[in-house]
Amino acid sequence: MSDLKELRQLYSEQGLSQSGVEANPFAQFNIWFDQACASDTAEANGMCLSTVSADGKPSQRTVLMKGYDEKGFVFYTNHDSRKGNQIRNNTSVSALFPWLALHRQIIIEGEVSRVDDETSLAYFHSRPRGSQIGAWASKQSHRLASRAVLEEQIKEVEARFEGQSIPLPEFWGGYRIVPKRFEFWQGRNHRIHDRIIYQWLASELVWQTERLSP
Repeated sequence: MSDLKELRQLYSEQGLSQSGVEANPFAQFNIWFDQACASDTAEANGMCLSTVSADGKPSQRTVLMKGYDEKGFVFYTNHDSRKGNQIRNNTSVSALFPWLALHRQIIIEGEVSRVDDETSLAYFHSRPRGSQIGAWASKQSHRLASRAVLEEQIKEVEARFEGQSIPLPEFWGGYRIVPKRFEFWQGRNHRIHDRIIYQWLASELVWQTERLSP
């Protein structure tokens, strides 16, 4: 077993300053996201989504961001999944983009709501047919007796929609995270990292930036 105390890495990337970031956090996100896509970062659009149950228990999972603009960050899932049910009871969420190869993280906190059916339908039909069938076949997050049962459900859906366009399931669609807070984290040597946050000031309709201690 590796000695965890000795697992260390020096971070030598350029630092991050308040004066050096964009005034708009979406513009800063776009810069970093483009750099992550251009690097060796796998699944740069993967984000760890945290939700909270009705009784206050948190859970996390990685989902893929499938769109973003100044309205927010969009992902898709089954409405009856664990995260779908938790969002139904508590719309406050957090999303983490862990771009470890760049020694960077972005944390986004905000409120989530469903996108309109037209947007969900357009994305659903952009997916490979196999993924569309999978969305119908999988009762996401519910107990499954075996892989064989799932494969049989897939065959049933394939037969049901053979030779025709697959409709959008009423239990599946998109969600948009509307950010209230961003944190841009840049790793630096000796764990003296740079942390710049953007906080939305609703009363003034502006984003305020601050530096946090590492």
